[in-house]
Amino acid sequence: MGLRSVRAGGAVADHTDVDAAAASCPVTGVAAPREPATERAGGDDVAAEAAEFLQLFHAERGLPGLAERLAEVREEIALTGSYRHTREELVYGAKVAWRQSARCVGRIRWAGLKVRDRRHVTTVAGIAQELAAHLAAGDNGGRIQSVITVFAPDRPGVGPRARIWNDQLIRYCGHRRADGSVLGDPAQVGMTEAARRLGWRPSPVPGRFDLLPWVIETAHEDPTVVAVPRELVREVALTHPSYPWFADLMLRWHALPVISNMRLRIGGVDYSCAPFNGHYLSDEIGTRNMGDRARYDQLLVVATALGLDTSREDTLWREHAVLVINQAVLHSFKEAGVRVSDPHTESELFMKFCAQEERAGRPVHGDWSWINGSVGWAALHAVHHRYYDTRVPNPNLWQADRAYDAEGVAELSLRQRHELARTQED
Repeated sequence: MGLRSVRAGGAVADHTDVDAAAASCPVTGVAAPREPATERAGGDDVAAEAAEFLQLFHAERGLPGLAERLAEVREEIALTGSYRHTREELVYGAKVAWRQSARCVGRIRWAGLKVRDRRHVTTVAGIAQELAAHLAAGDNGGRIQSVITVFAPDRPGVGPRARIWNDQLIRYCGHRRADGSVLGDPAQVGMTEAARRLGWRPSPVPGRFDLLPWVIETAHEDPTVVAVPRELVREVALTHPSYPWFADLMLRWHALPVISNMRLRIGGVDYSCAPFNGHYLSDEIGTRNMGDRARYDQLLVVATALGLDTSREDTLWREHAVLVINQAVLHSFKEAGVRVSDPHTESELFMKFCAQEERAGRPVHGDWSWINGSVGWAALHAVHHRYYDTRVPNPNLWQADRAYDAEGVAELSLRQRHELARTQED
């Protein structure tokens, strides 16, 4: 595959981790589910999903003309295998997909989601510029707002028309050293290697928090390395209100979790390029990103600095250390004026969301094992909620397939896939 390298930016037009390579909830960062292992919907199934979605859209919005719209959509599906959403349908569908996202605890904010319709943007350069605009819109001066940018829908039977290789728009490199150790984020070794295979070269003096470039491809353009606009990346240095030495650890994290490998599915139509953000839950940074052994692995470092006895597990030194890191995250983000949530407040808000859905006569979709934080989980209200609807909702968000393997080796490019499809049609 060829390499092109461009820089995102220019005029900004429009103003979260069990597995970091997995798509994540836009508030908590936890992975989105994979679609059930069934064959992708054909024309009849697309028509059925479309009808279900349009009935919901017209009913909840109180709109007339359902029969006429259903007839239009069925005719379009019969001719092309898919159909085009109106802008209003797209906006509504994206919001409801978040409302029904079973693994996200922050869904009380679903109605306020800002939906950026960019289905007409189909080039790598154009997508890169819109990703830069998304960063600016989502960051919102530190007052993080929930945003989704929706690019062109997938081609039926072929796949995405555009794809972002990164699992989030802002990630830190994982530099593999000669001895096998990793400098930076071990979860990003594969993506770092994938970028290198495309010709990208890291800084001559690599560090723990080097920004990964974007890799973007389309149906007509090979995977392209794009430099992330550094001026649009807000980062927070982590300090602790009671332990001055914490600043000496030189830890930091970015403010905006933009998930870029979730596939939005609305009424039988897939949008595999639809980056989506909310704001961080402190637990995702403090417990997962900083605490996990396969990530920055800071529990022993912090416990040692605290003078804890780490020789035995019954001293609960890990729990003590992870609590201190979470305190540092909450303190630092608030001091920097960046929006962040704690697990207890978010759990209370989630229960309010459940009550709202029940009053509206809607099922509460949820995966119990995913919507509870790791810090103080037994005290979280969501833990005690007695039921969730586990049926597959429509619309929904699914984890997209990764473009490369653990060694950074890429599969067939989108351009090759679409060219093959055109050859077979001829």
